[in-house]
Amino acid sequence: MAYRQTQARLQKDSALRERILALALGRVVDGGFAALTMQSLADAAGIATGSLYRHFSGKGELAAEVFARASQHEVDTLGALLKDPGNAAQRLDRGLRQFAARAWGSRQLAFALIAEPVDPEVDEQRLIYREAYAALFVTLLEQGIAAGEFHPQPVQLTAACLVGAIAEALIGPLSPPARAARDAGDSTISLEDVSDALVNFCLRAVGAHTPVPPTPAKEDQP
Repeated sequence: MAYRQTQARLQKDSALRERILALALGRVVDGGFAALTMQSLADAAGIATGSLYRHFSGKGELAAEVFARASQHEVDTLGALLKDPGNAAQRLDRGLRQFAARAWGSRQLAFALIAEPVDPEVDEQRLIYREAYAALFVTLLEQGIAAGEFHPQPVQLTAACLVGAIAEALIGPLSPPARAARDAGDSTISLEDVSDALVNFCLRAVGAHTPVPPTPAKEDQP
């Protein structure tokens, strides 16, 4: 007779898998993907390393799922902001400022998601989520163009440009050297500086016709 897992065992395995993922995310939040190792994770979970491999084939698969979960949360958060009340330019302004504030509030995680060198499996997820962010901007651009707020333009290409601009604007301030300089009191760049530059650039890029009053950004934690 073939062995069949009981419902209780399936639930136990599922709960352990979720606990492993939560512990893995905590390590990435604190030290990036470089801090995520199978041995240390197994020790933290109180299981043998072999048991960890029952749930994930290796660090690449594990890191890819951690990346996907963290990124999906950010995509969902930005998507909700871009649907808030206001015209398209105001929603773009607000979404960019809040996205920057969330990254600023968890610099290690944000840098890990945007630019840290990672396993190929994670790089694949990074491309997938760049497209997910771009899809959000496509919708907003179409709405802005239809309302006469933005200039007519190839929305797919412009959306990709916005995603690239956001990443490039944040990489420097979020990088390990920049964090070290800030902690030592040697950095003068602020969240407001980055947010203002990013918003002004993106609004000009999409052809917003009128200036948008700045929206105060909250340093929310992801």
